[in-house]
Amino acid sequence: MNNTALTSIVKALIAPGKGILAADESFPTIEKRFKSIGVDSTEENRRTYRELLFTTPGIEEFISGVILFDETLRQQVLSNKAIIPGIKVDEGMEDFIGYPGEKITRGLDGLVERLQNYKSLGAKFTKWRAVFTIAGSSPGLECVEENTNRFAEFALISQKEGFVPIVEPEVLMDGDHDIDKCSEITGMVLKMLFIKIKEKDVDLSCLLLKPNMILPGKDNLNKADPALVAQKTLEVLKDTVPSEVPGIVFLSGGQTPDEATDNLRELNKLRSVSWQLSFSFGRALQEPVLKAWAGKEENRKMAQDAFFDRAKMNSEARHGR
Repeated sequence: MNNTALTSIVKALIAPGKGILAADESFPTIEKRFKSIGVDSTEENRRTYRELLFTTPGIEEFISGVILFDETLRQQVLSNKAIIPGIKVDEGMEDFIGYPGEKITRGLDGLVERLQNYKSLGAKFTKWRAVFTIAGSSPGLECVEENTNRFAEFALISQKEGFVPIVEPEVLMDGDHDIDKCSEITGMVLKMLFIKIKEKDVDLSCLLLKPNMILPGKDNLNKADPALVAQKTLEVLKDTVPSEVPGIVFLSGGQTPDEATDNLRELNKLRSVSWQLSFSFGRALQEPVLKAWAGKEENRKMAQDAFFDRAKMNSEARHGR
């Protein structure tokens, strides 16, 4: 693999003040988001919306890369040469046979061939997601081990094919667990993840981690303020993530746009770590944009202004402001 080229991509993705837009929603997810604003999820409407995002004037000041979905990459709607295109390559979840309620991520079969095709379409980095639900005895060690094995295999294949891999182990906010339970489970997942990654001899300097922040479950009545979220999150990361990893690009799952930005700001105010602490937000960047757009062409500028403002806020948060 060409580590020099991968290192260059990594540096660009985690450049100070910049972050990644996660625009890799599956068909069911984008349909749900469009339904909330009364818009049909047609190919043309999806193209129009994503073009609105990607052509926002000046957005490259704050957005370094975009994670795309297969359809979007093929539509070739990302024309901003200053923004690096990436691609979600996992194929979603499947039941973990013998372990009721547990899910594992599929997509390793045929991955090399898909990556070669995505390279011809201009993609420079890849993303693979697995989810872990806190409920009863879940997630079990077997589920964590199988998913992290697949993460490591994905990362190794990606690097061999010339891509920077982003690994996204998401401990979901579903449930009423407290912040300490989230800390415990996230720590377990991340420890296993980097054991498996090291076993595969993946180059840590050419890999990015996209974890959840440490938060109580969304049904827990004891909400955590941003300072506590930042403290708990950094405690887990310091205990589990090797210093060779250059950057951590947090997901925003389950948080409102303001919550995600406030927590990112507090993380960067506290930072005493070797990693760049950045963002790879989906809904937390897009929710205000969708509401402003509402599927109407006359709202295009208003929606782009909303995207610009939201991206700028997260850029400021990267500086602890």
